[in-house]
Amino acid sequence: MQKNSFQGNTYQLLNRSFGISREVLDAVAEAEGQIRDIFQELDDIMSYNQYKILDAFQKNRISDMHFGWNTGYGYNDPGREALEKVYSDVFRTEAALVRPTIVSGTHALTLTLAGILRPGDELIYCTGKPYDTLEEVIGIRGKDQGSLRDFGIEYKQVELKPDGSIDLDALGKAITPKTKMTTLQRATGYDWRRAVTIDEIKEWAAFVKSVNPDIVGMVDNCYGEFLDTREPSEVGADVIAGSLIKNPGGGLALTGGYIAGRSELIEKISWRMTAPGIGGECGLTFGQTRTMFQGLFLAPKTVNGALKGAILCAKVFQNLGFEVCPKPEDKRSDIIEAIKLGSPESVIAFCEGIQASAPVDSHVTPVPWDMPGYEDPVIMAAGAFVQGSSIELSADAPIRPPYVVYFQGGLTYEHSKFGVMKALQTMYEKKLVKL
Repeated sequence: MQKNSFQGNTYQLLNRSFGISREVLDAVAEAEGQIRDIFQELDDIMSYNQYKILDAFQKNRISDMHFGWNTGYGYNDPGREALEKVYSDVFRTEAALVRPTIVSGTHALTLTLAGILRPGDELIYCTGKPYDTLEEVIGIRGKDQGSLRDFGIEYKQVELKPDGSIDLDALGKAITPKTKMTTLQRATGYDWRRAVTIDEIKEWAAFVKSVNPDIVGMVDNCYGEFLDTREPSEVGADVIAGSLIKNPGGGLALTGGYIAGRSELIEKISWRMTAPGIGGECGLTFGQTRTMFQGLFLAPKTVNGALKGAILCAKVFQNLGFEVCPKPEDKRSDIIEAIKLGSPESVIAFCEGIQASAPVDSHVTPVPWDMPGYEDPVIMAAGAFVQGSSIELSADAPIRPPYVVYFQGGLTYEHSKFGVMKALQTMYEKKLVKL
């Protein structure tokens, strides 16, 4: 059939080796045909970011010497210093910290918050409740763990409007003379909302500065890098932070995080990262600069494939009558696709399919469990080369109503597409969906 993009040998391989039925292949092929026009715009964004990164590499004269590393304190590490200059150029900031010792996006955000805020200061989250792992960092949950609240930092949050946009009027009313920082989470987290767009971030940053130019505007940029031709730091954010095992690591970085922004803020954060007076002058890279450089170079292409996979997932499940967020045609600002499946059985089956589609640990069956930092049992499907890498194909969900699963990643579009097929196939075989 013309509409079926799985022809000849490919169809036979998918059917024979992976058990993908004709019904599933037809459903995916039909959806793919409906969204091809959207992919062109994504390719244009990818091209821009690829050349932007290449320019930063050439400007900083990256060479083989930058792939080595020293020992001990890590003074004068040329690879580390060059990598941080490249990140500064890519994100159009004055300075950056890019370290393998930053263990996650949550760690990068914690360093940023704790490095800038002082006792008596006030922090306002203006995208509602933050991601689950930050609740204990701030002090929303937990007691006596060294949270911001334990150190006398006050916290407020401003809810988003029903349409998912930032409520600037409410934010303006919430700001007080004690407000030191306003923060937004670009990605959806475990909320049923679209990601915050770059244009919305620009409007938010300008608004905050109009109220008080001394307030620091921070953006949690996790999952959002290279989704646009501009980054939050190019439209007014004072500081941004993210994880290298998400978008900017390109699937090659083994660990790490980054923080980029105004130089005086990065210096304060570096004192929290190591020790006051030492800051960013120390810190080994443990031979990781090569994969960090290479991953960043490949990141636009990798993100492009993951994004196409998310849109395909949205279209397939929308066609089957499920609510999806964002919708296939919506402007994207992160790589996450949320599907409201309506039952724990459907969530578990979806995640089983994603796990079975993985190149690593495909034989493993994911089960919900009480993960540290999360309020509800969480099921996570991820058979990745890098443990926990969200730019690689994965799916996860808290086991709570309305039973929404979050799909993201894929080092190639083809693999992300295969994940959609396998998730649908598993649900189809368990009679949780009709085709």
